[in-house]
Amino acid sequence: MKNICVFCGSSPGADPKFMQEAVLCGTAIAQAGLTLVYGGGKTGLMGAVADAALAAGGRVLGVMPEDLVNAEIAHRGLTELHVVKSMHERKLKMADLSDAFLCLPGGPGTFEEIFEQWTWALLGIHAKPCGFVNTSGYYDLMAQTIQKMADSGFIGQQYVDMLIYADATEPALEAFRNYVAPAPKWSNAKPRP
Repeated sequence: MKNICVFCGSSPGADPKFMQEAVLCGTAIAQAGLTLVYGGGKTGLMGAVADAALAAGGRVLGVMPEDLVNAEIAHRGLTELHVVKSMHERKLKMADLSDAFLCLPGGPGTFEEIFEQWTWALLGIHAKPCGFVNTSGYYDLMAQTIQKMADSGFIGQQYVDMLIYADATEPALEAFRNYVAPAPKWSNAKPRP
């Protein structure tokens, strides 16, 4: 595991603990000798994660569609900024660059990004871990909803259990190191490299 993709809000959120954890997250990734992959923004939790990783001497790879770069929200101090054509290309590029996916608090884009990677994992498109830093219980209700999916017969319990929840970044990274992917939902799935 070398590259950790972080999905998080482009806003700071209302709870100061969200921003504090974003700083701790970027710092922990860099201090572990890992590379941060993220959406390339300079604002909110996104900017805080990147700035903290850079300040700790880490490598930071950003991926952003050109229309958002043109809107001047791209972070210009990154190790690398990959400019792509669309949000779809952005997500694919981030997935290709990453060995694991970690989610801090965020809005609908954050949820959409991590849910896509979780879906790809349970389908066997990749075998990379997906996890959440559950700052201030932000993901408690989501975790309950995901469990309801299994209880209602829409997903196997092993695919609920594959998700990692931690109160901070460092235990999430440790869980990533020990992660073993379950068998994919469909046996004929062909994993992406």
